[in-house]
Amino acid sequence: MTDDRTSLHATDAPEDGWFPQSVAAGYDDGEDSGAAASAVDFLAALADGGPALELAVGTGRIALPLAGRGVPVTGIDLSRAMVARLRAKPGGAELPVTIGDMTTTVVEGAGTFTLAYLVYNTINNLTTQDAQVDAFRNAAAHLAPGGRFVVEVGVPELRRLPPGQEAVIFGLSGERVAFDRYEDLTRQRFSSHYVTVGADGRGSHRSIPFRYVWPAELDLMARLAGMRLEQRYEDWERAPFTSESGSHVSVYGLP
Repeated sequence: MTDDRTSLHATDAPEDGWFPQSVAAGYDDGEDSGAAASAVDFLAALADGGPALELAVGTGRIALPLAGRGVPVTGIDLSRAMVARLRAKPGGAELPVTIGDMTTTVVEGAGTFTLAYLVYNTINNLTTQDAQVDAFRNAAAHLAPGGRFVVEVGVPELRRLPPGQEAVIFGLSGERVAFDRYEDLTRQRFSSHYVTVGADGRGSHRSIPFRYVWPAELDLMARLAGMRLEQRYEDWERAPFTSESGSHVSVYGLP
């Protein structure tokens, strides 16, 4: 069943968050199917057949194949446009999704989930520390004792910033450049920018605000929510996490 509640928490995002129809329409373009498959393998093993909750389920790139593996998946997402894309996919109409803020929305079955997860850097979409803490608390509130919460997110790339500069390019092609701009280090604020120039010379620009978060900071958020770090890897293939890792997959357990 679908709940149409919407709640903006610590953000000035529009009704569909920062993922309206114009973004949702091309969100799955260029998806790394190999990484998604590895994520599904990882999460399916942790769920062990029990029910799973995806915070920010989006277009269902993880939830739908995970459900196809026999894991009962429920989703929460703020963007109706993204959920509409999920609904249009095979199996999407049957997946339970609640429209709402992942920091406050409570779904049916809260307290019984074996697994909750928040992937693809989405913790950074919450632009205050309080909101990020609330996401951990909401995830913990949905877990059964012994359940696990998985977070996948990049490590802030501040070491790549030359002195006096504030931007890091992470995507570059003939017609498009994408870069992160670190704007406020005191509040850990940065934004991702996408600049595209068409064949006619006309350009477009889209930006999304974020708050970066360090691995140790996430561990403290988990403790505030009653969870503890159990595992941390560089990627879904369980490569060791080191000081040179650019991202991490962290598994938190509820005692």
